[in-house]
Amino acid sequence: MKFLGFLRSLRPPQTLPERSWPLQCRFFQPDFVPRDPKAKPKKYKYPAFYDPYGPKPPPSDKIIQLAERIATLPPEERKLIGPALRERLRLPEMRPISSEGMDVGSQGGASAGSTKAEEKKAEKTAFDVKLEKFDAAAKIKVIKEVRTFTNLGLKEAKDLVEKTPVLLKQGVTKEEANQIIEKLKVAGAVAIME
Repeated sequence: MKFLGFLRSLRPPQTLPERSWPLQCRFFQPDFVPRDPKAKPKKYKYPAFYDPYGPKPPPSDKIIQLAERIATLPPEERKLIGPALRERLRLPEMRPISSEGMDVGSQGGASAGSTKAEEKKAEKTAFDVKLEKFDAAAKIKVIKEVRTFTNLGLKEAKDLVEKTPVLLKQGVTKEEANQIIEKLKVAGAVAIME
């Protein structure tokens, strides 16, 4: 007897309670009805085109009359409606996007030749100012003058001037480039326009 009591005391304790719930259970909605496997799928009527905003109300009589009046105008007057509305409603002006600098591919034999001829005719509008040389005695004056139109610090302007020949300013107009060249000439430097 003592031995049996001893064995029972050596038995490991149970980790789960005696009454354990099932580990998996399902809760169904009370009105759940399983689908009939032989039933055909429902067919829905889709609209001819997708409109994310839903059906729109028809335009008012005022709008219809306005559209009819616009349609009766001659083409020259119709072209003026857009700019007039833009001005009246104070909308920003839409500017055309330039394709300059983009590779749009060849446009064809005859048209490609005509565009090259147009490019040759077009006058150059952006110029570069290049510092060729300067007098060693006038180095300080040249550095001060370079600082006025490049917005560089003293050290950066000094390093730039010491690297002659060097580009000082790029993409300026012809008048601005001539003014810079004259100022550098007065300071004792030689600059050219490219």
